[in-house]
Amino acid sequence: MTEQNDDRHGLTLLGQNKTEYPNSPDEAKLEAFENRYADRDYWVEFDCPEFTALCPMTGQPDFGHITVRYIPDTLCVESKSLKLYLFSFRNHGTFHEEVVNRILDDIVALLKPRQAIVKGVFNPRGGIAITAEASYPNAGQQSLRE
Repeated sequence: MTEQNDDRHGLTLLGQNKTEYPNSPDEAKLEAFENRYADRDYWVEFDCPEFTALCPMTGQPDFGHITVRYIPDTLCVESKSLKLYLFSFRNHGTFHEEVVNRILDDIVALLKPRQAIVKGVFNPRGGIAITAEASYPNAGQQSLRE
């Protein structure tokens, strides 16, 4: 699932002549590189407007828009590994809420960022659309429960 690298030279997915697409998030390999600007806070945002997964009940495709935002600490996620990781959900049965939380958990496990937010805006199925958002750390989430 996740692999930590000390520098950019340790990345294994970049520069490959052949790209192998993982069949599930468990098979995917997220990679990271050293954040050379760890002395400052800044946001990194990845936008995936063509996200797909499978409904765990029907096997039908679900389409959505995933946004991953984080403030790195000592590591940054390598974008090709994130692209392949997100692509790995294409054949994976999961609920929308699980997708967002799984992505957040895997990003946090890899990077240990200062902050992270994962948002999924999913296309309507059966006449209803779902938006799910998870954040790390959980500060500020309590007000949503009150």
